[in-house]
Amino acid sequence: MATLMSLQDLFVEEIKDLYNAEKQIEKALPKMAKTATSPDLQQAFTTHLEQTRRQIERLEQIGKSLGISLSGKKCKGIEGIIEEGKEILAMKGDDMTRDAGLIGAAQRVEHYEIAGYGCARTYARLLGHRDAERLLDETLREEEATDRKLTNIAETHINAAAR
Repeated sequence: MATLMSLQDLFVEEIKDLYNAEKQIEKALPKMAKTATSPDLQQAFTTHLEQTRRQIERLEQIGKSLGISLSGKKCKGIEGIIEEGKEILAMKGDDMTRDAGLIGAAQRVEHYEIAGYGCARTYARLLGHRDAERLLDETLREEEATDRKLTNIAETHINAAAR
């Protein structure tokens, strides 16, 4: 277990956590896209998969520039959220209702990421890691936009169809 003696230590732990989270999400998104029946939702998951891959690259860039090894940490928070999402994937029944459930599961992931990237960006700013701050802010904006997009898909047709 890591020792937290400074904000830098906490920053490193947050970056490692986010990296592992993104790697887990990268594996989960194709299954979500395949299970979704709404073309808009399928496209949202596919688009976010590409974003996730770029987000992983950004974290690797931060790790390399700061001499941080990103391996060795398991993000238990995302692991649990993804496990809950797998329950939705396995359920039988009405397609739109399952799609509504997939949106809820995906938004739980997004909210975890938004919190993590917000903290990491703040730590980077306080530590003077300007490039890391910029890269983390870019990812944070993408996560917030994905959350809004999922809300829009849910509110414009999926939730009403599930009702």
